[in-house]
Amino acid sequence: MKLNKKTIEDIYRHALETYPEECCGIVTGNEQNQTVHFCRNIQNRLHAEDPEGHPRDARTAYAIDRREMEKIIALAAKNRGKIIAFYHSHADLDAYFSEIDKEAQTVFGEPEFPDALQLVISVKDGEIKDLKGFKWDRQKKSFVPVAL
Repeated sequence: MKLNKKTIEDIYRHALETYPEECCGIVTGNEQNQTVHFCRNIQNRLHAEDPEGHPRDARTAYAIDRREMEKIIALAAKNRGKIIAFYHSHADLDAYFSEIDKEAQTVFGEPEFPDALQLVISVKDGEIKDLKGFKWDRQKKSFVPVAL
């Protein structure tokens, strides 16, 4: 699945708007028609409610509200689209898929959406520095880099 130029521009805009906190979102649709859903990063709320259980805030972590995600998934299905990608930014860090990112995208060692791209945007000093994509490799049971 190729991302179109507008999709990438929208993701970049979201990452810049939320900097210095991490952004997060979902891309739905198909190769011709793609929609970028800017999700609210609820990590600050989780951290405030349970600092021990959620030691990181939105500068170094992200969380999408499950109800918000389910609405986006339902809307994509209604419009005969699919989940193309999940994305999040790293503030003042490189674009890489961490072990914590892998844990966030898997349940019992498998991703809920194994065909969806995982996009990580690096934003440093308020500027986009990099975008990298990762895809689930069923044999390796891990996310591996892919060309975008």
